[in-house]
Amino acid sequence: MEIYQFRKDVGKKNTKLDSDFILSRVAQTQSLSQIVCMYLKENGKIGYHQAVVPQLFLVVNGEGVVRGNSEEEIKVNSGDAVFWNKREWHETKTKTGLTAIVIECEALDISSLIAL
Repeated sequence: MEIYQFRKDVGKKNTKLDSDFILSRVAQTQSLSQIVCMYLKENGKIGYHQAVVPQLFLVVNGEGVVRGNSEEEIKVNSGDAVFWNKREWHETKTKTGLTAIVIECEALDISSLIAL
């Protein structure tokens, strides 16, 4: 399991083409992808299971804990991104609720993310 950040403060300002915004890169894909939004309510849980393909879990609201193959739980908040490799066991839990965008893709490139 790897933890990354995509918060505004780790992005880069873009003023090209008369623009004014912050861009925080997330991932690139070269093959079929699935992108979903997951809403975990108070005391919600995504049970311990193996990732079918590489998976990027982007916390967009709330907070919780994640774990990979080990028993150690790591706290995550809005702006954190968790990466699990194919076949890696993992779990997510929250006491207060959490919303996440999940990107699943066999050829997921996360090299542009900023490591925590």
